[in-house]
Amino acid sequence: MKHNMQAGAGTLEGSGAPGRVRRADPASGAIVELPAFRSRMIGFVLSHEQFPVHELVSLGEEAERAGFDLISTSDHFQPWQANERHSGEAWVTLGALAARTRRLWMGTMVTCPTLRYHPAVVAEAFASLSLLSPGRIYLGVGSGEALNEQAATGHWPAWQERWDRLIESLTIIRALWRGTPVKHQGKFYQVDGKLYDVPSDPIPLLTAANGPKAMRLAGAHGDGLITDPQTWKEYKGEWEAGAQAAGKYPAEMPVMTELFVVLGTERDAQRPAELWRFLPKAFKGYQNIVSPSDVEERAAKEIPLSKVMAEWLISSEPAKHVQKIQELRASGISIVNIHSGQEDQRAVIDFYARHVLPELRISTPLSAH
Repeated sequence: MKHNMQAGAGTLEGSGAPGRVRRADPASGAIVELPAFRSRMIGFVLSHEQFPVHELVSLGEEAERAGFDLISTSDHFQPWQANERHSGEAWVTLGALAARTRRLWMGTMVTCPTLRYHPAVVAEAFASLSLLSPGRIYLGVGSGEALNEQAATGHWPAWQERWDRLIESLTIIRALWRGTPVKHQGKFYQVDGKLYDVPSDPIPLLTAANGPKAMRLAGAHGDGLITDPQTWKEYKGEWEAGAQAAGKYPAEMPVMTELFVVLGTERDAQRPAELWRFLPKAFKGYQNIVSPSDVEERAAKEIPLSKVMAEWLISSEPAKHVQKIQELRASGISIVNIHSGQEDQRAVIDFYARHVLPELRISTPLSAH
């Protein structure tokens, strides 16, 4: 089955029916219809924590040729753990991929537009990215982690202020994307100017959340959601309630998650699990730690590898990968990002191209270019 992208429209035809995202324009109250995220998409995660930028660009190209629909990049100043060893600039990677791909949706999972980045700069950067990749850029946002925000700025406010800043930032970003002059005198930010190069298409703004309060806020203020499968299972209703209270249609809004996979056995997964050992406590305390070395040390003491691997799909059987993705879709998750901590990322891309994506009827791999 082939993809067909209408030029500049961001509409993909494939196995899933198009799902539109609508929101009310803050200035006029008019309903804005965003480019469609297909209701069933499979993405591939480019981990800036684990690989250098030039390698990630190459992997992004291969992911498109393999038939993935989307790539998500982490956006960090430092890696979560020091042993991951890398932390390139996400927007540089996206800019390079814009020139080397023609079909993939691309975006961050996630950018914090509050401290390390001023929201006006985020608005400008993603508007420019959308001009390089018309109809295929999204922006994932979140309230941040200390290892990025405090490490780069010396400032790390309490949870409520971080979310208040995030909400104000989204107001600024959306206003600037309209291209009209913005005079904003807010609690945290002052903006007096305009973007002279606005997005080629409306940019979906997905908001990350990992707890009940954050899920409700994400529903109210985002165009879609980024979360983990367990949070989705427990607090889906909070997100839906927040969206509905804001006059939105949760069933039409994209929900994105990560599926950690390892090809092989638990023995093969041990090395990747060492690199991503923090995951069970990433947003249960570790988000307040500034030093990647401290995160690594605490995770080694507090989190057994078996607990990390328990949440992963560890198998070389294609049917198990297909089944897991189908289960996530059945729960209401529309975008599944495949994330593997394995050193050989190309083996994972090739495995999905040959054995998994065809079964899910996602796409036909592009010919080499």
